[in-house]
Amino acid sequence: MTMTDGTDRDALREKYRAERDKRLRPDGNDQYLEPTGRFAHLLDDPYTVVVDRPPVREDVNVAVIGSGFAGLVVGAKLKQAGVTDVRLIDKAGDVGGVWYWNRYPGAMCDTAAMIYLPMLEETGTVPSAKYVPAPEIHAHARRIATTFDLYDGALLSTGITGVVWNDDSSRWIITTDRGDEVRARFVTVGTGPLHRPKLPGIPGIDEFAGHAFHTSRWDYDYTGGGPGGELMGKLADKRVGIIGTGATAVQCIPHLSRSAGELFVFQRTPSSIDTRNNHPIDPDWFASLEEGWQKKWLLNFTTLQTGGFADEDLVKDGWTDIAQRIRDRVVAEITNGGEFTPDTIRRAYEESDDEKMDEIRTRVDAIVDDARTAEGLKPWYRQLCKRPCFHDEYLQSFNAPTTHLVDTDGKGVERIDATGVWVGGEHYDLDCIVFASGFEVGTEQSRRSGFEIVGRGGSTLTERWADGMQTLHGIHVHDFPNLFVVGITQAANLISNVPHNFVEAGETIAAVVAHAEAEGATEVEVTAEAEADWVSLLEGNPMAFMGNMDCTPGYYNNEGRPTGRRERLNMSGYPSGPIAYFDYIARWRSSGEFVGLDFR
Repeated sequence: MTMTDGTDRDALREKYRAERDKRLRPDGNDQYLEPTGRFAHLLDDPYTVVVDRPPVREDVNVAVIGSGFAGLVVGAKLKQAGVTDVRLIDKAGDVGGVWYWNRYPGAMCDTAAMIYLPMLEETGTVPSAKYVPAPEIHAHARRIATTFDLYDGALLSTGITGVVWNDDSSRWIITTDRGDEVRARFVTVGTGPLHRPKLPGIPGIDEFAGHAFHTSRWDYDYTGGGPGGELMGKLADKRVGIIGTGATAVQCIPHLSRSAGELFVFQRTPSSIDTRNNHPIDPDWFASLEEGWQKKWLLNFTTLQTGGFADEDLVKDGWTDIAQRIRDRVVAEITNGGEFTPDTIRRAYEESDDEKMDEIRTRVDAIVDDARTAEGLKPWYRQLCKRPCFHDEYLQSFNAPTTHLVDTDGKGVERIDATGVWVGGEHYDLDCIVFASGFEVGTEQSRRSGFEIVGRGGSTLTERWADGMQTLHGIHVHDFPNLFVVGITQAANLISNVPHNFVEAGETIAAVVAHAEAEGATEVEVTAEAEADWVSLLEGNPMAFMGNMDCTPGYYNNEGRPTGRRERLNMSGYPSGPIAYFDYIARWRSSGEFVGLDFR
């Protein structure tokens, strides 16, 4: 295959490797800093005033730790299953998780609302558009909490300090920074990786004398404007620099470009920017959908996005597009006498990805006027090496005379001083620096959440998982009875639509808890054998990391560092894919047998 710029595939592979090698670092996740010193406030909640209250001392049936979509969906599913004594606990001042913390201008989900927003039918919600902005997503999180009475007794603005199993009472003892002691029969943990800000480890970051903030704590008092995308008028005479060009930066840079006197975009690695083509949702069309439509849409999207067949593409987005290209190439090869093997899929993946990334680079040339800037904005890696982005204003921003791309050629910013930023020996005077460096991904759960979970015999979850995650279904952990982990890993591992994972996990957890109550069981625990068998099954997947080969570094691939058994376990999914997992777990929970669990 030859690209539209005349590059052949061998030359393309070499280009990808060269660009990757520029960015490889020995420190991996350690290149990022925890917010301390002048940035310690980034761990605080600027959106809610904490109101004093007396410490809570109580017994509850289920404590739900984390009130993002993971906790909200699990809580709602428990209520639907008749488990009514449910208590939300979160350090944030309201529900919403990442959509509570992220209020930067332009914040929006790049997965279609019809499948991303969970429980639309149950809450009677009509999304305003195919892709909806962050305030609407946060409002939907609140709607779920209200619909299922999850605000009742919720402990918000409450940071957990410890979760310890007590054998004598068969309960988890939860302590908090408000002096609470909650004794819970069951605990679900859905804290997620996208809430603890990280900073780039750039020398001199503490020396900058101007204004600086992280995108997850956007300072509208300094910039003006608001989360609705209003012009940030206070930046009109400011020289603003933004460090980072990932999914967050792609969304806020168009707003900074329109508002700032001058904007300098410091880029280490360009994102791949495909079209978004957003449009409003017609309420009359929405009203015509039949009962059960959302489950149908979820399965349709996941089927197509993972290479399956469907009569039609209901969502029609960038995720399903590339997956269908891969599928069609596999079918063509088999039709012509080939065999269905990992190599067949690998070739189809490579050819489809080459085609898609060529289109994305060609799109840059078609939009960006300056040839040098356009060249700097072209991504030279496979699309799924990094989070794919979809936007119809980002590339256009670089045609503004006041917006400047500072391409660091993979090296990143050299250092920061009191007055600005150094790149390639050149100094850029700045009034303000915006850090679009994202959240901690890949660090220990206890570091991200701020608390440790101590199971039977005093072992911590961190110790238990020191050599990699060990679970049954990504939910149950041996020696941690009555604890349910809510996430995506070691289960469907569906990264293109994360809330779908939570819906299935919520239904599974609700079924287990309801069964335990019906049987009069005080403890539920996965057997050591069942856990080991599940982990062995996951490790037997020969294609689990096909998409990470020779990738440019990022949080999708352990920042480019070698992946040993620990890293593979921490990123693994069901060998047959998400649809097969969802089918398997639905049969498992509906059988009433709950194979692998010990109810006592």
